[in-house]
Amino acid sequence: MKITVGIPAYNEEKNIAKIIVKLKKMVDQILVCDDGSTDSTCAIAESLGAIVINHPKNLGYGSAIRSIFLKAREINAEVLVTIDADGQHKIEDVKKVIKPIVDGQADISIGSRFLEEGDNSPKYRKLGIKIITKVTNSSLSEKITDAQSGFRAYNNKVLQSLTPSDSGMGISTEILIKSSNLGFKIAEVPTEIQYKGKTSSQNPVSHGTEVLMSTLKYISIERPLRFYGIPSFIFFVIGLTFTFLSIEYYAEVGRLNTNITLLAGGTLLIAMILAITAILLYSLVSVVREGKTR
Repeated sequence: MKITVGIPAYNEEKNIAKIIVKLKKMVDQILVCDDGSTDSTCAIAESLGAIVINHPKNLGYGSAIRSIFLKAREINAEVLVTIDADGQHKIEDVKKVIKPIVDGQADISIGSRFLEEGDNSPKYRKLGIKIITKVTNSSLSEKITDAQSGFRAYNNKVLQSLTPSDSGMGISTEILIKSSNLGFKIAEVPTEIQYKGKTSSQNPVSHGTEVLMSTLKYISIERPLRFYGIPSFIFFVIGLTFTFLSIEYYAEVGRLNTNITLLAGGTLLIAMILAITAILLYSLVSVVREGKTR
């Protein structure tokens, strides 16, 4: 199998050369998406023989991954590996990440930081990733440990079937949720990562919230009956309970208790709205999917 590596890069002139040089000894083709860099990232990548995809301005990590997916599909890549440009991943781990793909055991392989002990990521980052992974797992048929790992491998079937759309870090969970719904098998292998200095220019709280909201959005679209149906049932049960309490109060006192009655009506209304949303969204998604298969 021919192995293609895709690297999303933004102002990575200090790291990109050594990553490409190491990768050239291991893979067949290297794609670099220069996401509007203002330094020499593009020139360095081109001089070392990488195929460079240029964004005129910084569009975000998700947009870079999308461009890499589209280019990999265009050149009919057999296996695409995505790896970060900051030098935190061990290049030697590429062999481990592609193995489940090459062996035909999986369609997507994730290099997980949490399969083995020894991860040195900051505690706040580890907590955030575990929360996002927990939420993502609620929509996956196969449970994983690291939903936010950018170190992954995809086979050609995934590249041909899936076009990610999120422009931010939410693309990582978007790909997993959509792939699971398409029936693709996801595997994980243990990889090492070394954090050096500041790990992100973004505020960790706003960044984590953005990814979590994006993840919930894709779950609500891909699994609307579960996402809206379960809360609808819960509110229905609560509303029914308050309705019985209201009836019981009326039977004993001869008048309605305003607070209990309002709670009963309000919760039942919410249950109805959620149920209608679940049905409408499920119907819409089903029609769209059916249209794509024709």
